[in-house]
Formats: sequence, C-alpha cells, structure tokens
Amino acid sequence: MNSDKRIIEKIIFVVFITAVIFTCFQNLDTVFKYISVILSIGFPFILGGAIAFLVNIPMSFIERIFFENKYIKNNRTVRSIKRPLSLVLALAAIIAVVIGVFTVVIPQLTVTVKELGTTIYRFLPIAEKKILAIVNNDWFRTQIEDIFAEFNWNSVTDHLGAFFKSSSDMITSTVGVVSNIFSATVNTVIAFIFSVYILLQREKLGRQSKKLILSIFSEKNSQKIFYLGELVYKTFNKFVTGQCLEAVILGTLFFVVLSIARMPYALLIGVLIGFTALIPLVGAFIGCAVSAFLILMVSPVKAVIFLVIFIIIQQLEGNLIYPHVVGNSVGLPSMWVLVAVTLGGSLFGVVGMLVFIPMSSVLYTLLREWSQKRLKSRGIKVDNYI
Repeated sequence: MNSDKRIIEKIIFVVFITAVIFTCFQNLDTVFKYISVILSIGFPFILGGAIAFLVNIPMSFIERIFFENKYIKNNRTVRSIKRPLSLVLALAAIIAVVIGVFTVVIPQLTVTVKELGTTIYRFLPIAEKKILAIVNNDWFRTQIEDIFAEFNWNSVTDHLGAFFKSSSDMITSTVGVVSNIFSATVNTVIAFIFSVYILLQREKLGRQSKKLILSIFSEKNSQKIFYLGELVYKTFNKFVTGQCLEAVILGTLFFVVLSIARMPYALLIGVLIGFTALIPLVGAFIGCAVSAFLILMVSPVKAVIFLVIFIIIQQLEGNLIYPHVVGNSVGLPSMWVLVAVTLGGSLFGVVGMLVFIPMSSVLYTLLREWSQKRLKSRGIKVDNYI
C-alpha cells in the first residue's frame, strides 16, 4: 500500500515538473523578464557571496598560520578575536596589493602611453620607407605613399582628445549615469557588508543551512547535497588559489627575465601578463600580443627577442609551473578545459571563462562518479571492453 502511494506521489511530481517546464518554454520572454528582475534585486547579495568566497581564501590561510598553533588555539581570548582579526588582516592585504599595483602601474602606464604616441609618430615614416623598399609595384607604392601622406598623428590625437572631452562633458551632465553610479555604489556597499556578515558568521550559517536542508530532504538526499556543496567549494577554492598563485609567479618571472635582458616596459609587461594569465589558456597570449606591440614600437629586434623569451617561459610554465602550482586541482582534462573556456567566454565573457572551468570540473566529477557506481551496480567490468 505504501509503495503504491509512493509511486503515485512520484507520478504526480513528474507530471507537475513537466507542466512547469512546458509552461516556461511557452512563455520564455516572461520567464527571462522575471529572472532579470530577481537577479537585479539579488545582485548585491550575489556579489557579496562572491566577495566573501574570495576574501575567505586569504582569511582561512591567516587563521591556519597564526591562530591554529596548539599553544594558543585553545585560548578563549584567541578564539574570540581570531575571526575578526583574520578578516581585517585579509582585507588589509588585499587592499595593499591593489594599491601597490596601481601605485606602480598607473605612473608607468601614463609614461608608456605618452612614449607610445611619440614612438608611433616617429615609426610611421620609417615603416613607410621599409615597405616601399620591399614593394616594387608602382601602383602599390603610390597607394602606400598616399596613406602615409594623409595620416596625421597630431590630428588623430586631437580628435581623440575632443572625443573624450565631449564624452566626459556628456557623462558629467547626464543624470542617468549619475544615478547608475550611485546605484552601483550602494550595491557595492551592501555587498561588502553582506560579505562581512557571511565571513564573521561562517560556521553559524553553515549549521543553519544544514539544519534547513535536513528538515526539508531525507537524510540520504541531505548527505548528497552536503557532498555536492563541499565538492563545489573545494573545486572553486583550489582553482582560484592556483590561478592567482600561478599568475603571480608568471608575472614575476617575466619581470625578472625582461629586466635582466634589458627589455623596455619590463615592469608593465610583468604586471600585464600576470593579470591576463588569470584567464585560463588564452590569457597569457593576450598579454603577449599587447606586450609585443609595445616593444615593437621601440625596437622590432627586441620584439622578436621578447617573443622568443615568451615561448621559452610559456613552455616552462606549461610543463613545470602550472602542473605543480595548479596541478590537477580542477580534475578536468585539457580538452574539456578548452570547451569550458570557449562556452564560458561566449556566454559571459571573462567571468564566464573563470567560472565555467571549476563548474565543468564539478559536473565532470559527478558524472564520473555516477558512471562508476552505475557500472559497479550492473556488474560490468570496463577492462573487458577496452
């Protein structure tokens, strides 16, 4: 009797879910509209959760290093101050890194942009002569001469300056933009405060969440949810930590090598490649392209040397640094990493690239475990077919 009741309940549940899905597909515009409204309302809290996740990485590290000592961890005073003090130290470290980067990079970037404008202005006549020396076709030579004759770098800079000036005037006089800036500021403040609450009450929120899940689902299903949450957290944590550490090592390595080789813009290129290396697979190559262009304006020979240096360091990074620093932390084969980066970038840009890799790793792990259990339950030995 009870089994029949369970079957009927499952049938009703499947019919209900099917009807909901069918209705959603019939009214996709309305569904997306409500989803957009919900996301806009919940954006500060989603952002706060993301901030809490990122800050929790250095905060947990500080707690382990300074407050897990066996001589002090049982001290009542230490237990009461370790969380807020670790949070303050983590935020101070993050702010110090950001300020340090901007303090070093912005002045260097300003000087570089000015030098780049002068270099391009000087480089154009040289490029014209070299192209004309290579090309013997009279018609083509005439076209090249006309292009360079009509090109006026000062005019370009004047037009750019006028554009940015008019854009600036328009922005400052637009009420809508001011409103958006105010809204973004408010959302950021709310998100930051929300993240602080999450970090300070991490264990309490964890206990409350587990109680809620256990009260809704069966104990067996609750354990599956707990396992999924732990898997997601560990995968994202390892991925973010590994990517950041690998980016720092790579940027520092480029700065040191380029400084030794007396290449121009060594510091700027080191920081640029370090930041772009946060984007998996393609990030470092984006930084390489921009850096090679900067050096090309100074010296084509040095640009070629830089490309050789980049290839060598990239091989060192791919075969030695990345496997040891990031390793198989995400547990995802290279082919699926490429698929995840492509899909994530197409749908959500750079953020999608960063999120889709650990998310795909979670799905890959779950699918692998499910297939192994399924084969074991059916008594199938894979080795007999491979």
